[in-house]
Amino acid sequence: MMQLAQQLRPPGRTGSARLYLAIAAGSFRRYTTYRAATVAGAFTNTVFGFILAYTFLALWRARPGVGGYDGNQAVTYIWVSQALLVTVAVWGGGFQDDVQARFRNGDIAVDLYRPVDFMGWWLAADLGRAGFQLVARGVVPTVAGVLAFDIRLPVHPYTWAAILGSVLLAVTVSFGLRYLVSLTGFWLHDSEGVRSVMVVVALFFSGALLPLTLFPGWLGESARLLPWSALVQVPTDVFLERRVGTALLGALGFQAAWAVLLLAAGRLVQLLATRKVVVHGG
Repeated sequence: MMQLAQQLRPPGRTGSARLYLAIAAGSFRRYTTYRAATVAGAFTNTVFGFILAYTFLALWRARPGVGGYDGNQAVTYIWVSQALLVTVAVWGGGFQDDVQARFRNGDIAVDLYRPVDFMGWWLAADLGRAGFQLVARGVVPTVAGVLAFDIRLPVHPYTWAAILGSVLLAVTVSFGLRYLVSLTGFWLHDSEGVRSVMVVVALFFSGALLPLTLFPGWLGESARLLPWSALVQVPTDVFLERRVGTALLGALGFQAAWAVLLLAAGRLVQLLATRKVVVHGG
């Protein structure tokens, strides 16, 4: 993919847009080549969806209305969160693996001289990855959930557009978080330790394990204000139409605000990191 940047030298805004679209499209095509992994991943998401759905049904039959969800909403929450799990990279990965490899072999120094913005390149690539995962590992589990359970689908047509916008913002927020983690490689030369810690934090605070409304007191209130809640909790609530009208605009604004803040932070940290780049071997 990095060879593409040498061939496409954008003359202006139009050229830049074409370049980033080409990067995203190339990333999408790249992930289509991993057919066996994709099928296995979709199967795994579906199996875990069934396990968690029946677990949630048992919990909500014992405690109806817990967390502000009824039984159908709780089951729907599970299937939507399974669709988002890999799309928004709650487990990490994606461009992070490529960046880490380039830290190890020293190619990161060459990347900084490419005729394309470093952050913009990886953001475009991650959006292409997310688009493929949403189709390949998001649609299949959701369809299985719709066929097997009484899933609550959106009633209002505009909700579908809101969902796509929310997922796009969720991927951008996720990128911002993972990009900051990857930049620690400029100082640590290996960000695996930081990545492992962030995976645990993301799983807990994103709503991927449990809806954040189930968290008690100050923990729940704090979790809903953190950027990780924009990854799963907010898009799922949008799907369930728990956010409508001004509340929907507020939810999308919350995601957009965190996306802007994290990208700005990534830009600042990148500026500090690239003042001095040390490459192993010279």
